Amino acid sequence: MDEDVVYSNLGKRIKHLRINAHLTQEKLAEKSEISLDYLGKIEVNINKPGLKTLIKISNALDVPIKEIFNFPT
Repeated sequence: MDEDVVYSNLGKRIKHLRINAHLTQEKLAEKSEISLDYLGKIEVNINKPGLKTLIKISNALDVPIKEIFNFPT
């Protein structure tokens, strides 16, 4: 799988999990301790988050980090 495809799927998956958790971007950014702008750009595949950021997001969503990578097939 191409790197760009992974990051695109990652952003879509984070958005999906956020919506399922009934969280706004603002609330997830606050819970993750990242900026709203950064989170928004992750969701639309402009920013490529590192491991620390992904851990913060998975903790804020209350899901195991592997769930963020559970892309639909």
